[in-house]
Amino acid sequence: MRVIATADVGGTHARFALAAIDDCQVVDLGEPVTVKTGEFASFQHAWQEFGRRIEQPLPKELAIAFAGPVGGDVLKLTNNPWVIRPALMFERLGVERFVIVNDFAAIAHAVAGLDASAYRHVCGPERGLPDTGVITIVGPGTGLGVASLLKRAGGYEVIATEGGHVDFAPLDSLEDGILQHLRENFRRVSVERLVSGRGLLNIYEALGTMEKRQFTLRDEKDLWTAALSGSDTLASAALDRLCLTFGAAAGDFALAQGGHAVVLAGGLGLRLVDYLPKSGFRDRFIAKGRFERMMDEMPVKVITHPQPGLFGAAEAFASGHGVIEANA
Repeated sequence: MRVIATADVGGTHARFALAAIDDCQVVDLGEPVTVKTGEFASFQHAWQEFGRRIEQPLPKELAIAFAGPVGGDVLKLTNNPWVIRPALMFERLGVERFVIVNDFAAIAHAVAGLDASAYRHVCGPERGLPDTGVITIVGPGTGLGVASLLKRAGGYEVIATEGGHVDFAPLDSLEDGILQHLRENFRRVSVERLVSGRGLLNIYEALGTMEKRQFTLRDEKDLWTAALSGSDTLASAALDRLCLTFGAAAGDFALAQGGHAVVLAGGLGLRLVDYLPKSGFRDRFIAKGRFERMMDEMPVKVITHPQPGLFGAAEAFASGHGVIEANA
């Protein structure tokens, strides 16, 4: 058995943990250490803080889930000013082997390695995830992540995407109005502008403007609290519209990828686990014209593992997906 470090670097937080690997799979994930990315100038400084907090030498092997495109000489986070230069990691971090995967690719690796106890059912038939075929991974957090997992006999493959940045497609007159409002602030409106932490505020302000109503909730945290509790009717209406858009987008991604099941993830995916089944998510998910019956036969689940990004990055390392070795 060997111990590696694993990291999940997002737009708001960076999480670190130690992971035990045995027989090409993760057998244990240690207690995570979480830092705010805005409080550190670079990943290197956050990595050093992790070492100080665990009060022991850092492992020489590292797996990173990275919230942005992976590939090239410089990796830039989509919603964070940090950059990572893979060629300098050996020298600056003192590691000998590492792997970097997109954050939602890491979720897909987690889905490949976790059992049925790691999920809660949302809609569709109440059966487990398929042993073979494509599983679509999608979920909102700081942004909207999308990936796909292809399971086959004897192994699996993960495809990372930037699907959250596809165009938002309004499906009724109210969404036409929301799109028109958002175009005043954004040259191009992607689905992530609505289905994300910030997306709820975008919808809330659009609805308030359209109804010529006063809207006083400007803080994202306060807005989400009010929306989920039902204490503000405009916030609740915005959340209902976010869930509708989330359902439509998740169905679109499953169609485009040839999905046999869908796993919802992301920080907000888990937060919405009790809300989604009573929202309009399912109706929009299956509303795909001639493919409605097929979509209704597709299980949709929320991953409930507390740290799927950390687990998935470690799983990617354990399974040998893209590990880079020093002096190779």
